[in-house]
Amino acid sequence: MVNPVIRIAQREDLPAIIEIYNSTIPSRIVTADLEPISWQSRLNWFEEHDSNTRPLLVLELEKRAIGWLSLQSFYGRPAYQATAEVSIYIANSYSRKGWGSYLLKHSLEMCPKWQVNTLLGFIFAHNYPSLNLFQKFQFQQWGYFPKVAKLDGLERDLIIMGLRVN
Repeated sequence: MVNPVIRIAQREDLPAIIEIYNSTIPSRIVTADLEPISWQSRLNWFEEHDSNTRPLLVLELEKRAIGWLSLQSFYGRPAYQATAEVSIYIANSYSRKGWGSYLLKHSLEMCPKWQVNTLLGFIFAHNYPSLNLFQKFQFQQWGYFPKVAKLDGLERDLIIMGLRVN
């Protein structure tokens, strides 16, 4: 078996990151985007990541990106500097095989280095796989927003899962 690699995303990873992200849109379970996103629309988002505090990580298997994890600042004000929103996306053909756990475990171990002591996950209430993943790592429900998203005519709830890391 080939060992997986978790590394900081490079600009040349952006097409794979976008491909993985776009593959989740049709399910209407993972993201609130309704149409595929473009490389140009994600360039600023990519550039905003800081490998020292708000990394964008790629999970690579056999030299192929199969997933990614992003930390983004929460609310953008200085008092929230130690809080980050975590997002995890795994390619469809690799989902439900433990790769999300692998990425999340790694990020929890790295949080002290990244100066993060609180992680938040924004997850649709009908996204049971992601809710189960976060619960597995002791995240708790810290917020519930009923009917804040509309996906194909259905109103959907959003749950905020939180964890104090240290």
